[in-house]
Amino acid sequence: MPHMWWVVAASVVVGLVAAYLIWTAGRVERLQSRAELAARALDAHLLRRAAAAAVLAERRFGVELYAAARIALDASPDEREAAENDLTRQLRSVPLDPGDPDCGAVIAASRRLALSRQVHTDLVRDARSARSRPLVRLLRMGRGREWPRYFDIDDPTLAVPADVPAS
Repeated sequence: MPHMWWVVAASVVVGLVAAYLIWTAGRVERLQSRAELAARALDAHLLRRAAAAAVLAERRFGVELYAAARIALDASPDEREAAENDLTRQLRSVPLDPGDPDCGAVIAASRRLALSRQVHTDLVRDARSARSRPLVRLLRMGRGREWPRYFDIDDPTLAVPADVPAS
């Protein structure tokens, strides 16, 4: 009987280590899933902004903005960052009036895109941090998924003229 407490202590330690490993694996999985969902949301906001810019270009600003919007809409995943940066530069080069519904749609889509990009960046950072821990790498807890990637674009927020109140 005096050696029984070693068995109990060993069982408790094994149970605690197992609980920690299960919790860590679940955390890595949750962060990875959230980063993937944020990437999908970011993609949706990119498409909304490009579509709003295409509508604005058709009605007001012409060929260059429309071409940039179409390229952003049709870009492959490898070309997406460059296409979105080009669209942002084109949008910054045209005067946008927040009172105009088409311009207002582009400005609002750009604001939502900036927020979505920030959320995506934060979640990717957290997922990469969790996956880069030594125990997670040693046990290969994230092996079923690709490493989350940052989406590196210029700040998509568009400037609103000072004499016009933001909506």
